[in-house]
Order: sequence, then C-alpha cells, then structure tokens
Amino acid sequence: MKVAILQLTSSDDPAENLVMVQDMIADAVSQGAEFICTPEVTNCVSLDRKHQASVLSYQEGDPTLSGLQSSAKEHGIWLSIGSLALKGGEGDRFVNRSFLIGPDGKITATYDKIHMFDVQVNEAETYAESSGYAPGDQAVVADIGAAKVGLTICYDLRFPYLHRALAKAGADILLVPSAFSPVTGAAHWKPLLRARAIETGCFVIAAAQTGTHAAQTGKKRTTYGHSLAVSPWGEVLLDAGVAPGVTLVDFTLSDVPRSRERIPALSHDREFSGP
Repeated sequence: MKVAILQLTSSDDPAENLVMVQDMIADAVSQGAEFICTPEVTNCVSLDRKHQASVLSYQEGDPTLSGLQSSAKEHGIWLSIGSLALKGGEGDRFVNRSFLIGPDGKITATYDKIHMFDVQVNEAETYAESSGYAPGDQAVVADIGAAKVGLTICYDLRFPYLHRALAKAGADILLVPSAFSPVTGAAHWKPLLRARAIETGCFVIAAAQTGTHAAQTGKKRTTYGHSLAVSPWGEVLLDAGVAPGVTLVDFTLSDVPRSRERIPALSHDREFSGP
C-alpha cells in the first residue's frame, strides 16, 4: 500500500486551506498514492474561539468536507481527513472530528476526539481544549479495503488502552493526525508513536501540522511537524521534518501479522486485582 502523508501549515482561513489541501492531494495522486492522510484541524488552526465561531460550519454543508469528498471521488482514492473543527458540539462547543472518505467520495467513518488537551506545558503555553470542544466517547475501526484502520486524534496518543482496544478490534493501521506542541513534540512525539506501534503490532501513520500558523485574529499557534510513519516493529519509516509538503511511504501489510506472531502480546492479557 502506497500512503501519502500531507504535512500542513493550515491558517485560520478554511477556504484558503481547502485549496492548498486539494492541490497537495492531486500531487500525491500523481506520485501513486492510494491512501492519503491529512493532519488534525486541517480546515482551521486558531486559538481565537470568536473567530472559529465566525468561520466554522456544521458538518452538513461544511465546504472543506464537501470539497475533500469531491477530491477523493475525482482521484478514486481513500482519504483520511485527520480532523475538521466543526460546529455542533454539546452546548456552544465545537467538535474535533476525523473523517474517512472512500474512493466514491462518501463518508465511511467518523470519529470525535475522545481525550481533551487540557494542559499547562509551561508558563507561556497553556491549552484548555475542553473549553471549546466537546469530547467524543466512541472508539472507531474502519475498513479501507486492503486494511482496517483505527481512528485517533493527537492527545489520544498518550492513552495506550485506546490503541490496544483498536488493535484488538482488528486495526492494522493506527491513524494519529496531530497538531502537536513544539515543546511536548520534541520530548515525546517520536517515542510515543513508536511505543503505540510496538505495543499493538500496527503500522502508525501520524500526519502533523507544522510551523507558525497565519492568524487573522488572536495569537498565532506554532506546531511541531515531523509527520511519522512507523512499522509494527517500531521502526520509523518516514519522518517528514518541519517543512509542509507531501511525503510517501510504501507499506507491506503482511508485516502486521508477522510482528504479532513474533511478540503475541495482544493475546496475553490477564485479569489482575488492585492496586
């Protein structure tokens, strides 16, 4: 399977971002990509809730979603939209929703980010995702024909039980689209992604946002980049560095059962008490 990872520096303008992503999809297809993955908040990177409220849409009628569905159909490829920020969450909050689009342009699966990034990284960098976004509560595994994929988003990476559940439900590939903090990215990004692959015997595809994101209003956000593809044995197959662009990697899906036969940890669970 030839997979393309799109590393983006999305702005806070969804219309501008859509044109950029569609051009990158066409580029990836010209290089032979069969499955294309975009990062978290593909449509809008913004720390300004008022701006988000003015530019974001509900899922029904969202121009980014419909535009990327058209691209998937036009090119006849599977497309993982890592996530879109959308209206429609509980109360006045948004949702951080991932979409899997089939070659016919139809939505085959959606997933709402379960774990909210509510952290103080340091004195200058604080996030309160749950104040603006409603969390999901449903884990999702979806079929893309040649493989099954488990859907996660960014901060979910720190919760190994979710990824183990996805693998035990049949996932061959774990998707971890992200907009990672530069501070935590430098310290934790690569070891966490390798750990999730090793623990589950899955391929891991992590399409990332990168760089400093243009903002019409509010503080500009900076993200870590370094989109990764990791083998079921924990080998880093691709590191996209910090520049936006299209990178491709070839997967041999038979590596999944081979790795699990060597270390069959998914079948070695035991009940225990305490602590």
